[in-house]
Amino acid sequence: MGELTERLEAGLRGLIESGERKEGDKMPSERQIMETYVAGRTTVRLVLAKLAAQGLVEARHGSGYFVRPQRSDSTVEP
Repeated sequence: MGELTERLEAGLRGLIESGERKEGDKMPSERQIMETYVAGRTTVRLVLAKLAAQGLVEARHGSGYFVRPQRSDSTVEP
């Protein structure tokens, strides 16, 4: 991955990890992300798909991406 892709991923992940975007919150639109990070649509979609594969966000067709509930370590059974 390139520097822009890594910066974009870190920025979006930071929104979630900092609590700025909480469970169920809508993530910025692709267009907003493109403008903020000066990134192309393909790069934005790649990063959002990666975050979805990692379970941080979920895509809702026609609605955008939303923050998924985060597992806590306390839910792990002994």
